[in-house]
Amino acid sequence: MNWIQIGRLDDIPRQGSRVINTASGEIALFRSVDDQVFALGNRCPHKGGPLAQGIVHGKRVTCPLHNWVIDLESGSAVAPDVGCAQRYEVRVAHDVLFLEAEAGVCKA
Repeated sequence: MNWIQIGRLDDIPRQGSRVINTASGEIALFRSVDDQVFALGNRCPHKGGPLAQGIVHGKRVTCPLHNWVIDLESGSAVAPDVGCAQRYEVRVAHDVLFLEAEAGVCKA
């Protein structure tokens, strides 16, 4: 695995998000109320809306365009919707964030 340092835990507000730019496009980072961090491609599988501008609730985010709900752990749309956003692995070590450079497989 190819881990890249991308910032600190405090860079992302609880129940909020931040966007980082990579060679493969924008990646949205999300932080839950219990400090879990998730990373998804910043495009809703429905119409490409900016997921980082959505509302984080629990381990899900609601797209701001058409209210699709995306599971932050899997990247999958919550039923009855189908589709998924690219998912990336994130590690937190001593409040420093590391991102796996390769996207995970999208399983809708």
